[in-house]
Amino acid sequence: MTIGNQSAEPHVAVIGGGPAGLMAAEVLVQGGTQVDVYDTMPSVGRKLLLAGKGGLNITHTEDAERFLSRYGARRAQLELLLRSFGADALSAWVHELGIETFVGSSGRVFPREMKAAPLLRAWLHRLRGAGLHIHARHRWLGWDHAGALRFATPDGEKSVRAGAVVLALGGGSWARLGSDAAWVPLLAACNVAIAPLQPANCGFEIRWSEHFRTRFA
Repeated sequence: MTIGNQSAEPHVAVIGGGPAGLMAAEVLVQGGTQVDVYDTMPSVGRKLLLAGKGGLNITHTEDAERFLSRYGARRAQLELLLRSFGADALSAWVHELGIETFVGSSGRVFPREMKAAPLLRAWLHRLRGAGLHIHARHRWLGWDHAGALRFATPDGEKSVRAGAVVLALGGGSWARLGSDAAWVPLLAACNVAIAPLQPANCGFEIRWSEHFRTRFA
């Protein structure tokens, strides 16, 4: 790795400190790899905390076949992944962090405290204890002419040379949490084929009566 004039052994750089990036980092550090996570925000896991405002639905307790059927045409692509790390494995992972869970009337699984913060704190504590390095306020700018990663930081631009890079950049749905899709032109400039981003949610309008709007809007 090279940062400015400092050098060390090659390592893996994970760009993006959301749940996907942190999970990738966890697998790597458990395998004995030196890992550094870079994120543009002041802290990592912010989208996880946002999800926690609704109670943090971790998974569902329905049987595997019914669960898989909900993925429709994508089932064939996701089944191998879900068979390897499914609902039971995810619940076990949460319990390993010391977080108690309960099953709601809908069959969904939630943390006992209905909050994401305790889970995130426990997870980050374990990751740092395993040797993970987290670099906040590091906005990825692409690569330089020598192939090093470029980052904008509060102390100016820095270059990082990694043995491998994992991109866990999110979509473009939550710019205030770091998911602003600023990575799209960076990869397009390297001739990487990118499927157009599409909304994952939808909205609709209803013409409520004046009585309803006045009393309940």
